[in-house]
Amino acid sequence: MASQQEDDGLLVGRTGTLTDVQSYLHDAGPGGTAAVFVTGESGVGKSRLLRETAEAMRGSGFAVLSGTCLDIGDASPLHPVLQALRRHGDTGGPASSPGATGPADDAGALLDRVSRELRAIAGDKRLLLVLDDLQWADRSTRQLLLYLLAGLGDLRISVLAAIRAEALHGTHPLRRVLAELRRLRSVRVVDLQPLNQEHTRELVAGIVGGSVALEDADRVYKRSGGNPFVAEELARDLRDGRVELSDTLREIFLSRVDELPANAHAVVHALAAGVEPVDHAVLSRVVPLPEDQLIEAIRAAIAQRFVSSDSDGYRLRHRLVAEVLEQEVLPAEAASLHRRYAEAVESTGVEPDHARLAFHWQRAGVPSRALPPVIAAARSAEQLYGFAEAHRYWTIALQLTAEEGQERTELLGHAAESAHQCGEHLLALSRLGELAGRPDGPGQCDLHLRRARYLAAAGRSATAETEYELALEAPDCSPQQRASAAAYLAELLLHLGRYADANHRAREALELAAVDGSTADLVRASAALGFSAAFREDPDAGLAVIRHAVEIAERSGHPDDLGVAYLHLAELLTGPLNSIEEGVLVARRGADRLAQLGVGRTYQTRLLAIAGNGLFRIGQWAEADAMLDIAMRHRPSGADAVELLLSRCRLWVGFGEVDNARRDLDAAATLLAGGGARHVLPMLTLRAGLAMWQGEHAEARAAVQRGLTETRSDDLVLLGVLAWHGLRAEAEAHVAGTPVDPGAVRRLKTVLGRLSEGVNNAGAARAVVEGYLDLCAAEVSRIEDRQDPEPWARAVTIWDRRQQPYPAAYARLRHAEASLQRRVRRAAAIAGLRQAYATATAMGARPFANEIRGVAQRFRVSLADDTPTVEMAAPERIVDELAVLTGREREVLEAVAEGLTNREIGEKLFISERTVGVHLGHIFDKLQVRTRVQASRVYLTAA
Repeated sequence: MASQQEDDGLLVGRTGTLTDVQSYLHDAGPGGTAAVFVTGESGVGKSRLLRETAEAMRGSGFAVLSGTCLDIGDASPLHPVLQALRRHGDTGGPASSPGATGPADDAGALLDRVSRELRAIAGDKRLLLVLDDLQWADRSTRQLLLYLLAGLGDLRISVLAAIRAEALHGTHPLRRVLAELRRLRSVRVVDLQPLNQEHTRELVAGIVGGSVALEDADRVYKRSGGNPFVAEELARDLRDGRVELSDTLREIFLSRVDELPANAHAVVHALAAGVEPVDHAVLSRVVPLPEDQLIEAIRAAIAQRFVSSDSDGYRLRHRLVAEVLEQEVLPAEAASLHRRYAEAVESTGVEPDHARLAFHWQRAGVPSRALPPVIAAARSAEQLYGFAEAHRYWTIALQLTAEEGQERTELLGHAAESAHQCGEHLLALSRLGELAGRPDGPGQCDLHLRRARYLAAAGRSATAETEYELALEAPDCSPQQRASAAAYLAELLLHLGRYADANHRAREALELAAVDGSTADLVRASAALGFSAAFREDPDAGLAVIRHAVEIAERSGHPDDLGVAYLHLAELLTGPLNSIEEGVLVARRGADRLAQLGVGRTYQTRLLAIAGNGLFRIGQWAEADAMLDIAMRHRPSGADAVELLLSRCRLWVGFGEVDNARRDLDAAATLLAGGGARHVLPMLTLRAGLAMWQGEHAEARAAVQRGLTETRSDDLVLLGVLAWHGLRAEAEAHVAGTPVDPGAVRRLKTVLGRLSEGVNNAGAARAVVEGYLDLCAAEVSRIEDRQDPEPWARAVTIWDRRQQPYPAAYARLRHAEASLQRRVRRAAAIAGLRQAYATATAMGARPFANEIRGVAQRFRVSLADDTPTVEMAAPERIVDELAVLTGREREVLEAVAEGLTNREIGEKLFISERTVGVHLGHIFDKLQVRTRVQASRVYLTAA
């Protein structure tokens, strides 16, 4: 990896090192000298660091000379210094003319003449001498460095040099020179480390040119070990769609491996075939060398930066080496190597690492000996709740068995369940289908019960309900299976929004579980009973039942139990009970707990979706966006993905991100074949809301009417939200001058009657249902041209009481519009309009803010009368202006005033770069500014 190649590409992850190096070079010792020697492996970015530092130092008043050492030993004395002088344009003098150096025994005079030459070039400036590839420095250059840095040359000089770390082994003469120089206070040695995972991702994204899949960037990191040169080459391959390793990298690594001593070569080949880390005892059995020769070979491989060593064993620094060497080994040679590994693992005398053993027997081509450890590895992974790993091992076990094998039926059952546990629900259904076709497969009840669970997780709620009913009716259904089926069915009915049916099934399940059920059945049934009871009857009693379910789950410690309990508790708190902040905390605590138990793709994503919904309701949209962004990294599937897509889509609609919202809605609809009201009604409501912002009233009407006719639910909250959007769409159509659909309005009024009848029995949801009834009544007044402010005022009161700023702000807008239209209470209307605008801008609700501005312009109301402009000089007025910012927005603005980029702000505040952008949009809107400079001026003036 040549140094000139290191200079190419982006400079990532080196800002702090650049600053430190420049500081060290400025910090001269007693003799007016300073030096920094940068060490590191090939390709780590030493030459680029030298170049960037040289440019910065030149701009700060240094005279800079640069030279590069050659791999020709002492045949060309002082080559890098002479090269630096020639580049400077001075060809005269003793230093630039090797023939004029004088006799060999006059070394002191030579060094003095070179020193004078350098001093003449420096003039009244301080000199920076930059030397690359110093590991190849000739003896005269090494002596010159000692001479100059000891202060003998009477020259104010700083030296910056790069050294390949793999070259400094054995008796290399530069090791002694560095040892002597380290004694000087003004000499620093900086070991340049590879990039970390985050910086490698940034580098890959910069080269690919846009967003890059997280797993692709992480794969580059694992293959490159964070080496910038290697990472750049791999990123270019990724960008250009090349699958095979580039010839450049292949030849570089092969040539470096070929330079190794024979025994070190054998060690690297062996480690390339191993599962890291490789224990020394295992390696000694794989590489047939005497102990002293093996240790010497390992030392050589470590010195050449191929291998790293710690207490766990040996690892290759770059996994790319394994890829390169794999293609250089004959198949028979590779099989023999893996057999030696397997035999070595078996002979260690301790409990073998089943996964490692299975890998080697499989690669050795002995499937009969690979199968037992594969199964053992799968069971071990399940015991540790490593469901993704367990699924991988069960899949391998299936690959190792014949179709007619006796053990295949059992393996299919495990493979199906593990696929379901790690979120691959459609694959689980496929495995289950194969299992059902085998003559020795499970009974009908078991098949129906498992198929129902997988279908429900995949978002096929209607089909899942049928399967649960079939399981309960199956003649071979045992009491324990009946308890499980009833508990799962109760939970499904909750998701379908049929709380009365869910309550009935939950009570049935609890009776069965008390006699024949498991802890999991008890938790699931209790959670379903508590939620349905809180929603329909007694909020306090229902909440107590769910909290008891959480206690049972905590004692159990199983991910399924904890996931079910935390989900229902968090959703009840953030939804019907309106204890949103507590609900968000519960959801986040549960998400963290379940991530540690290996179910990040399933339960954690759903809990984060609930937390995101809660944050959305209380107006913290930027925080919700950041949380959902984290959840999306798990790439959930089925119902988990639908939950997350709908949560994110709420934000997209609110932010006015039309294309993103449509994409998420289409994705959710694709996943929702056979879904229930819990998902279908919110999806249709979001379609209606998005269509309204686009002025597509007919599309909004169609989405609402689908929800009213195609779903069955007794969830009054979901129906209330849908009805509000339906009446709002008709009102918007009326205002826009397009016809109102009398049939649609009639059906919506029928729904309002149903809501009014059921509100007294709505339990915890009563207040929110009343809030939507007020909004609906107020929209009817718009349709009928009554322009009545009173229902809007009632809606403002109820939504303020529930601390949900978006519907409260919407009601304020309509109240102000109706009041201004009637010309009553103008001052209160203007105050409400301004308050609605402040709420909209704080949340980043751009379409809503635009609508408020439209109403304000129509009635000639200034939204900025109580918001001072940037040019106003009174400090107390500017401080008042900053008071409209949230605490997080002030932190972002402070960082902007420091000159930080969005990425740097994100790193400082531990939030994503996109979230920083959202905060900035809010800040600009609130401060009525358009640029970072203007925003910084406001902050600095106030500070």
